[in-house]
Amino acid sequence: MTLADRDFKARVLIADDMKLMRDMLRKYLELAGYLVQSASDGVEAWQILNSSKHPFDIVVTDRNMPHMDGMELLAKIKNDPHFAELPVIFQTVVSSRDAIVEGINAGVYHYLTKPYDEKVLLAFVAAAIDDSRRHKALKTRITNKRAALGLLRKAEFSFRTLDEIKDLTELLADLSGNPERVATGLSELLINSVEHGNLGISYAEKSELVRQGHWRAEIDRRLKQPEYQDKLVFVKIAREPTRTTFTIKDQGNGFDSSTFLNFSPERATDLHGRGIALSRMLSFDSLDYLGKGNQVIASVNRASNLPS
Repeated sequence: MTLADRDFKARVLIADDMKLMRDMLRKYLELAGYLVQSASDGVEAWQILNSSKHPFDIVVTDRNMPHMDGMELLAKIKNDPHFAELPVIFQTVVSSRDAIVEGINAGVYHYLTKPYDEKVLLAFVAAAIDDSRRHKALKTRITNKRAALGLLRKAEFSFRTLDEIKDLTELLADLSGNPERVATGLSELLINSVEHGNLGISYAEKSELVRQGHWRAEIDRRLKQPEYQDKLVFVKIAREPTRTTFTIKDQGNGFDSSTFLNFSPERATDLHGRGIALSRMLSFDSLDYLGKGNQVIASVNRASNLPS
């Protein structure tokens, strides 16, 4: 029985002009339960994406290839509405700051600098697919459940768990007037307020937890501990005719937000750490952390469609 004949985790497209690298990546990914298809350059990869009867979940591509390199392939993917949300991982020997910044600004999910360990590859791929699926599911639920809540002007909510975030994000995004744009960034800010805020999981701790696949289990464990059971996150929403503002405050010790408001090349190969910067760049028109860092105010402009 082949992998195609049984359940698989996800569909992966590999693009690399070196056959040895393609074969090695295919072996790693197939042994981990992925269904893999490969291309020898960006041109072939683009043809495969457009002709495949089944959508891919992720693209792992070399940055430097003949005919069409990784940057050109990335641009085509991000500029096509059918593939714009498809996560793309670069594998490359290029590790200069400018090259990393260029890739991040163009929409690459992660960089893998050759040579790299098999476990690192699999951790990156799993993280990218999980994030992508979570964001897609969130946007789908928002589209399906959009309600007529146009009369609401101000409201305040509180929560403490990740499960509560899912439903709350849908509601708040609906109320924003720009739900497709706001949903992903708002979800990231709310998750951050629980894991790093109330539960005190440090950046280094999360890196290790994600690498080992224990991130969610550790959050669930801490939520049950006495010192965290009563800690809440408070969310206020204020809707004006041309703007919606969210104020999110946790009961944690805060953090230095300045290093996370923009993309950092030094963290480009980490398994996380892009949520705040992505929220600021893609989801909101303004985003500011106040005081010691346990309160964030994020605003998004909206069409003037509230009743007077």
